[in-house]
Amino acid sequence: MKIEIIPFQKEYSSIFYDLNIEWLETFFYVEEHDKEVLSNPQTYIIDNGGFIFFAKYNGEIVGTVALMNENHGYELSKMAVSPDYQGLKIGQLLMNHCISFAKNKKWDKLLLYSSTKLKNAIYIYKKYGFEEIIVEKNSPYERSDIKMILKL
Repeated sequence: MKIEIIPFQKEYSSIFYDLNIEWLETFFYVEEHDKEVLSNPQTYIIDNGGFIFFAKYNGEIVGTVALMNENHGYELSKMAVSPDYQGLKIGQLLMNHCISFAKNKKWDKLLLYSSTKLKNAIYIYKKYGFEEIIVEKNSPYERSDIKMILKL
């Protein structure tokens, strides 16, 4: 089994959208801001100094993650893996890639917003060294009730 992590390519923009919308609809609901950002990853993420990566398995894009350039630092965001390929540790491969990428860029931290409803995700974040910090009142996502930081 060979899973390759590749950088953003415009031709995969619709897959980025589809994987994330599918994930949001499974666990939460899609906010207007989600649709806007996911429909325009080049504008909202790449052109804003962020990065998107894809997990490619047997020639097919099966997962994605973004590192969004925010005022408070880079945010690990928009991670989604196709339900057909869950259980292959693709999310963990994407996480490892982002952490290595951030270290290579000499960033001092990574941030993320999540929901305590996602117990497995929170467990994995903690396993990677993310620690819970206070969520600001004006959190960018209605669904998030936990903010975590990984000091690099």
